[in-house]
Amino acid sequence: MNGRAGGWASSKMSTGGIETKEVKTKGDLKAFFRFPWKVYGKDPHWVPPLFKEQVFLFSPKNPFLKHAEIVPYLAMRDGAVVGRIAAIVDENYIGFHQQRAGFFGFFESVNDLEVADALLDQVKVYLKGRGMEMMMGPMNPSTNHECGLLIEGFDSLPFFMMPYNPPYYRVLLEGCGLQKAKDLYANLIVDDGSIPERLLRISDRVRKRSPGLKVRPIDLKRVDEEVVRVKEVYNGAWRDNWGFVPLTDEEMDLMVKKLKPLVVPELALFAEIGEETVGFALALPNYNQVLRRLNGRLGLLGLVKFLIYSRKIDEIRVMILGVKPEYQKRGIETLLYLEIFRRGQAKGYKRGELSWILEDNYLMQKGIEALGGRSYKTYRIYQSPL
Repeated sequence: MNGRAGGWASSKMSTGGIETKEVKTKGDLKAFFRFPWKVYGKDPHWVPPLFKEQVFLFSPKNPFLKHAEIVPYLAMRDGAVVGRIAAIVDENYIGFHQQRAGFFGFFESVNDLEVADALLDQVKVYLKGRGMEMMMGPMNPSTNHECGLLIEGFDSLPFFMMPYNPPYYRVLLEGCGLQKAKDLYANLIVDDGSIPERLLRISDRVRKRSPGLKVRPIDLKRVDEEVVRVKEVYNGAWRDNWGFVPLTDEEMDLMVKKLKPLVVPELALFAEIGEETVGFALALPNYNQVLRRLNGRLGLLGLVKFLIYSRKIDEIRVMILGVKPEYQKRGIETLLYLEIFRRGQAKGYKRGELSWILEDNYLMQKGIEALGGRSYKTYRIYQSPL
């Protein structure tokens, strides 16, 4: 909660018997983090977030807050919490895109249009006070984190680091006048034990068109050197993508620190031509299969459960895959997908999600379909002028 609003917006608003107030006390913050348990109850497809990780996002230790502000709010009715939201201003987004857009995120609400409207109005007041001209979301808190509202595909567990929400959230947001900005697709591949012959032919052609091309797994013993290569690809491959914001060095270092214990080296791959790194792909086991059992807490007992059940994970999520712009459209993306598919298959994983893909990234979607993937979940980013 960096760079607070001060006089830019009221810390309290009241609409139709619903009061929204800025989170300022430890008690308010605890209520903010615990509220989702009230919304989801025993929903079999909800994966409770780790409480510690949620707290960190709002902590001054989060490097995102060195260039951004997150201001959380609660909605109250008759003394009870009925909703929550956060207003977000990211100076790096504004500078990179030259667009005065702010965001809303961490949205949760009971099924009540008045509650959703009051929460969104509070964010709009804050963002307008900061000089923003557009509101977008949900971002939790950016496209480098969880983002989007699930609008299709409610019948299965979300994969690791992908959002989930009740179907009525779409009705609430659209009922408050928000419009679609962009859809994001999650694709599913189910392993049938084979590799399509056509893909093997594509792989041979890609290698012939790019002499010296090789794919290798990450070397965790030289992780500092490998991180430099990841940064080089990450901030180059996605720089022209909608909504993209480059990670700072500190943000990238933190991401690597958090993900390193979770990485399976055979599923973190570099594409290289000679001495140059031209692409990178990362798939992680679907740890949501374990996290759903921990109810948000990773104490000693939770850690024991995590270690036991991690051995039984049979799904992976391809969460990062990119190729430097000058090497795109050569089929290297498809080759990386194929190599992840092969190596995941060899390790006994039965299903894989490739997410998320922008709705207008036709080249990437075509490569996924060549692997036998199909779009099965859709997430939406909304927008509203201020």
